Amino acid sequence: MQEAPLVEHLEELRTRIIRATLAWFVGMGVAWVYRVQLLALLKRPLDVATQTRGIPAQLYQQTITEGFIVSLKIAAFGGLLLALPFIVYQVWAFIAPGLYQHERRMAVPFILGAGFSFAVGAVFAYYVLLPFAVPFLLGFLGDQVVPLLTIDKYMSQILMYLTVVGLMFELPVLSYLLTKLGMLDWRFLAKNRRIAIVAIVTLAAIITPTADPFNLSLLSIPLLLLYEISIWVSRLASRRPERAEADAGGE
Repeated sequence: MQEAPLVEHLEELRTRIIRATLAWFVGMGVAWVYRVQLLALLKRPLDVATQTRGIPAQLYQQTITEGFIVSLKIAAFGGLLLALPFIVYQVWAFIAPGLYQHERRMAVPFILGAGFSFAVGAVFAYYVLLPFAVPFLLGFLGDQVVPLLTIDKYMSQILMYLTVVGLMFELPVLSYLLTKLGMLDWRFLAKNRRIAIVAIVTLAAIITPTADPFNLSLLSIPLLLLYEISIWVSRLASRRPERAEADAGGE
């Protein structure tokens, strides 16, 4: 008797995953058409290093298939950006049946907020972090070394920056959602602030492998601010239930 609901949930999960994957593939198809333009955009931090620091850096292709593989990576990232709202909707649609009616009303803000936050994070990494990080890292040894960059490794690192920072910018949205669902409390976030600081600085050090405190702070400070914003958002989201309970108690 209990196996039927479990099978139904697994079937629905599979359906949602298939739909999200198909949406991603469709987005990849669109991004593939503009892969050359996207490549030019992603190459811009390297051009900035060449223009502002005089670093003679160019991208090289070492193997026959490298250009194709890089095109797939660019298309995959672009497809993720395009399909993210639909993917988030599939996640929401899967968990929505187990929510109360007032909780289901958060669907539109959550979907739009998740897509917007990821985009803002990627834009921040592209316009703020990378223009400083790329020239510094390439010129770390001065004119003693001439950068010889393969297009695959360069694009992999750039896309990793954009993806990780974009995901980190989802913290306030997740904080709001989990608080509304009763799965998170702002006091927990505030109590574990020190642990979060160590984790964020460690993550920033991994993403920006340099001993320079300036480049490290370019990523760690915004992430720390995002954590504080998440605490504030969680506290704000928990106020209404607390007031409702207080009013009920007063009656």
